[in-house]
Amino acid sequence: MNKRGHVLNAVLLSIGLGYVLEPSATIETARMMVELLVPVTLGALFPDVDTAFGKHRKTLHNLLVLGIFAAWPIYMGNLNYVWIGIATHYILDVVGSTRGIALFYPLSKTEYNLPVGIPVSSSKSDLVTVLVTIVEVGTFAGVLFYVVPEVTTYTAEMGLSIPL
Repeated sequence: MNKRGHVLNAVLLSIGLGYVLEPSATIETARMMVELLVPVTLGALFPDVDTAFGKHRKTLHNLLVLGIFAAWPIYMGNLNYVWIGIATHYILDVVGSTRGIALFYPLSKTEYNLPVGIPVSSSKSDLVTVLVTIVEVGTFAGVLFYVVPEVTTYTAEMGLSIPL
């Protein structure tokens, strides 16, 4: 995917996840969407920094980088939600493009993708981005409400928001 696709995905994902996490359709829903927007968008753009150094779709497109950004908020207390943008960047590059990414770099240079991807320059790339985003939001909602429903029920009873 190109930068436009990653930003589009991040914006739509922030809106969708904001509504899933705070479905009241109130100012709190909008607040959650805005709270997600900047870090998810920054995370969605971060992996492509490797176009300026290293090897594109290898240096910053791997599970080690995702793990660091997923663990960072636990230990440092900041950069919450950035990992979501990075994860969705990887998903778009694996599902939405023909090239794929080197998930296990530097241990392996093999690039992984799905055979349904399209070229980055395709006129259908925005459509693919929207479809992938719908699947991501649906998957997140399904896991939240059906796999771990006790978390959703407990937080609703306590009047709390669900932190990611």
